[in-house]
Amino acid sequence: MFEEPIPFLIVGSGLAGLNAALMLAEYGRVCVVTKRADDAASAWAQGGIASVLPDSNDTLEAHIRDTLEAGAGLCNVEAVRSIVEAGPEAVARLVSLGVHFDQNAAGYHRTREGGHSAHRILHAGDVTGREIMRALWERARAHANITLLDSHIAVDLLTLKKQGIADDDRCVGAYVLDCIEGRVEAVRAHTTLLATGGAGKAYLYTSNPDSATGDGIAMAFRAGAHIANMEFFQFHPTCLYHPQAKSFLISEALRGEGGILRRADGTALMDGLHPLKDLAPRDVVARAIDADMKRSGADCVFLDMTGEDPDHVRTRFPSIYARCLDFGIDITKHQIPVVPAAHYLCGGVVTNLEAETTLPGLWAAGETAHTGLHGANRLASNSLLEAVVMSSRAADGMKHAIQHDDALPAVHPWDEGQAVDADELVVVAHNWDELRRTMWNYVGIVRSDRRLTRAASRLGLLYREIQEYYWNFRLTLDLVELRNLCDVARLVVASARHRRESRGLHTNRDTPDLLPGTPQDTVVSWTAEGLRFHPRMGAPTGV
Repeated sequence: MFEEPIPFLIVGSGLAGLNAALMLAEYGRVCVVTKRADDAASAWAQGGIASVLPDSNDTLEAHIRDTLEAGAGLCNVEAVRSIVEAGPEAVARLVSLGVHFDQNAAGYHRTREGGHSAHRILHAGDVTGREIMRALWERARAHANITLLDSHIAVDLLTLKKQGIADDDRCVGAYVLDCIEGRVEAVRAHTTLLATGGAGKAYLYTSNPDSATGDGIAMAFRAGAHIANMEFFQFHPTCLYHPQAKSFLISEALRGEGGILRRADGTALMDGLHPLKDLAPRDVVARAIDADMKRSGADCVFLDMTGEDPDHVRTRFPSIYARCLDFGIDITKHQIPVVPAAHYLCGGVVTNLEAETTLPGLWAAGETAHTGLHGANRLASNSLLEAVVMSSRAADGMKHAIQHDDALPAVHPWDEGQAVDADELVVVAHNWDELRRTMWNYVGIVRSDRRLTRAASRLGLLYREIQEYYWNFRLTLDLVELRNLCDVARLVVASARHRRESRGLHTNRDTPDLLPGTPQDTVVSWTAEGLRFHPRMGAPTGV
């Protein structure tokens, strides 16, 4: 694949990965490893990017305050301020790459979403992510310095300590599987960026694409990097409820444009539950829907847009309108059946504000990373903002790192030992299904000590089965993803059991109250002795 070390290795081809690749390509060769080039979660983003621009009556302080309030006391104040203040620069970066945001006579059109006190979400219709990725892919495919390895997946990070080369650890690339040829090769790199997105496929019902299997988080964990706040998994309140509608999100922007959540009897669900009603933060809305469905036995609730101007609804949300119409639902005339689904992981690989992880030579950005911006609950549309800001900073750090780098040592080639071709792929499919059902049933929106204990027990058995299968059979994409998902699921459960309170996205019936004092992040790493929890304080937010 590459006989000599390359300057820059990027794992993942969403917004964070491609933005960094385009910046780094001006300074050297960039290799982008991607499982499915056109299936990044970034492209699925309907809402937009949150940013306070100079031409608005909005303020940076208001955006910061909204982020802190949504984060339920666990945001890192320095991270929030740093990333929010970089918003205008992030928007300018995307526009310079050819992204077209919707405009009107007054400038950029901005909408409002849950938890925001102002209209500050820039968007491209209701397919903002698709528009952003269109522009980035056009640039990336045309750049001579960017090598795209499609249908490839990174298996594990290459580190000096695991290679037995040095006591002081450092990431020097990754083992990469060619999913078509079934061959694993070592790709040595002076710098490596993890931008693999989230892990929604750990749950039975999710708004995420099939590629969201937590690969970067799992690899970083196995390499010894610190991982934080994995218990905070955000469930989007409104995914389309229809037997043929797989993972179709109904954007929060519909509620920002007047949509009302209703029970089957027509009563407004959020009345009296929160001052912002339907525009309450996502954790509040998701819990309200979950509780109402369990109380009533209903299969779903309904999002009502029928009180809004039909022409505006069709124009503002053309993709959602057309997709719902495919299922016989005219959203200007019919209420939309919706249910919560796993959507966004607020935890991830711990980084500083330059996107550096605790493992030298390794950076992380996007949903893969934990910067402290989201705290215990992500404010809507802050994710695209974070991805642009932090991937740009990662590129800056990686660029400077290679200017002072030494030659990389040789590493061991991939050794498949006595592995043979798998003869019963049904085992992988069965384990995958069991893992996702276990997470949905026991580690969902509302948890309990008993459910978490059961989940830990079942995932422990699955882990041992998957490990045995992993070492005995040649690797496939499904097997690598399953291994990663199992590691991520066990991290979610271990972190949830460790947090003895209910905060933000983590609700435990047995520990319903907040702990006194300054909130703490849940930080873990993998050591020779097993899982280790690290004391790390969340920055006080004052809200």
